[in-house]
Amino acid sequence: MRIVSVCSSSKANCTYIESGGKGFLVDIGCSFKMLCDGLKLAGREISDINAVFITHEHSDHIKGLPMLTKKLNVPVYASEGTMHMILEKNAVSAGTRLLHTDELAGAPVNVTVRSFHTPHDSAESVCYTFTDSENKIAVCTDLGHITQEVRENLIGSRFVLLESNYDPEMMTRNLQYPAELKRRIRSDRGHLSNGDCAAFARELVSTGTVSLLLGHLSQNNNTPELALNTVGNALLAAGAVNGRDYMLDAAAVVGSGKAIAV
Repeated sequence: MRIVSVCSSSKANCTYIESGGKGFLVDIGCSFKMLCDGLKLAGREISDINAVFITHEHSDHIKGLPMLTKKLNVPVYASEGTMHMILEKNAVSAGTRLLHTDELAGAPVNVTVRSFHTPHDSAESVCYTFTDSENKIAVCTDLGHITQEVRENLIGSRFVLLESNYDPEMMTRNLQYPAELKRRIRSDRGHLSNGDCAAFARELVSTGTVSLLLGHLSQNNNTPELALNTVGNALLAAGAVNGRDYMLDAAAVVGSGKAIAV
């Protein structure tokens, strides 16, 4: 499998994955132009997309969905709660095949797709794992804490794109964020901090994960350096060395077109 992070931040999220010559997206929270540009950098085209898997209805995950479904006739998968919100927001063009996650077995991709619920302040957020004959990968962001369901689905993945949204001290000092917004982000239905991500990264690496990509970093309350240092130091304290036992990187706000091979 190949993974390309088209964009990843608190403002726009989109991941392109390919296996056996068939590509698909997890979320489309960037503009259609940004998607086209990101795929072009990776040597791919819009026509390479065969399906879209949506995690939840927040704009940083579905912003580009109306234009994508206008330009491309592909199925869009989402949970029941998210489907209702997508329709309420008119976020897909007329005639789009909007399908329930119960129908993932019929997705036109060369991987086994599974969804699982995540704790987030949305209608019914989910994340996904993708498994081919050799590897299992996961894309998991927008969760306030690691539930047992999340743990059971992510453990054993070779590659994980995992949320590392905010640095607690940096957010505390951020005077532009009101107290209520900070409480929402810190809540059990908000986002994972760098420390939360680091603690779970130790579990993942100890159970077979060899590649970690930190995603959904806040541009206002985090930096790639802070996220990487927090996670890397936690793993080093557990005896895992970056470059020897695992590979660690942070997804760019706007992707570089770099493909990760798994």
